[in-house]
Amino acid sequence: MYKNRSQGFTLIELLVVIAIIGVLSAVVLASLNTARTKGNDAAVKSNLSSAQTQSAIYYDEKTNYGTNVAALSPSAANCTLSGFFGSPQDPNVKAAIAAADVAAGGTSGTISKTVCATTAGGSSQAWVIATQLYNTANGAYFCVDSTGVAKSGDVPTGTACL
Repeated sequence: MYKNRSQGFTLIELLVVIAIIGVLSAVVLASLNTARTKGNDAAVKSNLSSAQTQSAIYYDEKTNYGTNVAALSPSAANCTLSGFFGSPQDPNVKAAIAAADVAAGGTSGTISKTVCATTAGGSSQAWVIATQLYNTANGAYFCVDSTGVAKSGDVPTGTACL
């Protein structure tokens, strides 16, 4: 009366399984993208904290931050000036600034997501470095300065984090 059906899955069963796998993979990929952007922001903060530490070491050794004065208005060009932390620029600070810029989405070899400003001479020596965070649409920055401040916020307007 009943014939033996061949062993296997029906088309509907296969489509349901494929749909479930697709939904699960979409959830996993969304989580991975969030983790990636948080990781980039952590790298920015770590690299700028390293630049802050390296600048303190530089100051302890040289008793100043360099002889040239960069513009007080922070800009990307100031991060590559030879007078920013010495002439030539301190390689440890330069490497930390470049690494923070790349982690923020900048191009290797050019500073585009980071701004720096410094003053030099006398007792008014001060500096600030701020890098745009990777995963913020509103352009928030992570900022470190010569007074030991390290925080997120707007791009600085002088030689101190806002």
